[in-house]
Amino acid sequence: MKIAKKICLAALITAATTINGYTQEGAKPAPAAQVTADAELETKATEWITSLQLDDAVKEARLKQVVFTHLKAVREWNNTHPSSTVPAGINPETGKPLSDLDRQIIANSAKPKSVHDDLMTGLRKDLTEEQVKLVLDKYTIGKVAFTLKGYKAIIPDLTAEEEKVILANLEQAREQAIDFKSMKQISAIFEIYKTKCEQYLNTHGRDWRALFKAYVDKVKASKAAEKKLKEKQ
Repeated sequence: MKIAKKICLAALITAATTINGYTQEGAKPAPAAQVTADAELETKATEWITSLQLDDAVKEARLKQVVFTHLKAVREWNNTHPSSTVPAGINPETGKPLSDLDRQIIANSAKPKSVHDDLMTGLRKDLTEEQVKLVLDKYTIGKVAFTLKGYKAIIPDLTAEEEKVILANLEQAREQAIDFKSMKQISAIFEIYKTKCEQYLNTHGRDWRALFKAYVDKVKASKAAEKKLKEKQ
């Protein structure tokens, strides 16, 4: 009888230990910082999917998990693969030493392709392409629309074909950028594709430098005029 009681007591202790976050192998529970970080990612995933107003609780729950899983995978890879894991060297295009940001992007771009594919497949399972784009826009804080607006301001007579090419580049940047953690990294990915846009313009009858300079000069002149007007008032 005493043996039976001891066995029951041991079982209860094991169960309680598991509930409190320990595994049978004795793994420690997640640190408080990680729990907080996970909660922040869950909040993001919830806000992004809720904004779609799907009116389908089952579908929303599935999508929130897909987004949360991706956000966590990107964070974990970034945190466990710092820039120091990439040897110092030079950028083969510029010949300049790789910056810390360059090395971090290289490290992050080496994550398994499945991380990206799982997100896109999971989103497309329940969403239209336009809805998928809305989710990607949340991740990249609307950089596609913002950047396209900038090109239109710099080139007022932007043609439909030019806009189509630029938009395609920016959308490619957006999808690639979702695999990176910080806004600095995301912006760096967009810079790659902005360079492609400007190279395209230069090889199709435009002078990007001249257009950009003219735009900057126009903005400066406008600000100077506003300042003078305020001084007169």
